[in-house]
Amino acid sequence: MSSKSVRLAALLSTLLIAACSTSLTGTPISTVSEASSRAQLDQAAREALHTLYETTPGARALGAKSAGILVFPQVLKAGLLVGGSSGNGVLFSAQGKVLGYYNSSAVSWGLQAGAQNFSETMFMMTHESMQYLNSSDGWSVGMGPSVVIADSGMAKDLSTTTERSDVYAFIFGQSGLMAGLGVQGQKITRLSE
Repeated sequence: MSSKSVRLAALLSTLLIAACSTSLTGTPISTVSEASSRAQLDQAAREALHTLYETTPGARALGAKSAGILVFPQVLKAGLLVGGSSGNGVLFSAQGKVLGYYNSSAVSWGLQAGAQNFSETMFMMTHESMQYLNSSDGWSVGMGPSVVIADSGMAKDLSTTTERSDVYAFIFGQSGLMAGLGVQGQKITRLSE
């Protein structure tokens, strides 16, 4: 591939990612009032968690036993050779209390093209995984606590007696076209209060 094609692909990827960093109204996220956007994020995260619980009963059992539940209601992923994903989320206690706000982001490269959004929920099963999330300067998934991606087959057999991982991640509600979803390479950072 020529260097001109690579530059064009990188430019298109940058434009796709920039387009995904605006809210549904087209207004840049940074211009929305912070209190209003936090309330909207709380509501969207609660709705996403409710959807997961309705479609995956094993997730509800994990939620009841977890030390914390990190919900990203909308993660946007886009790319053309070079790609990226980003989304904001809420950390809840097992009882539903808001414990903090977080951002998830990732950069990838390789044969990829398209755009997609999805929801992601991470059940922090141990107090150590919660401490790592809160004490690290951005948690790079794959480093620190062990993370298991619970696909639909595993989720059917998952129970609080079979769980053995620090963190269980569920990716659901996908729309758009983009090959491959995962949490590898994902960095999770606490947002300022």
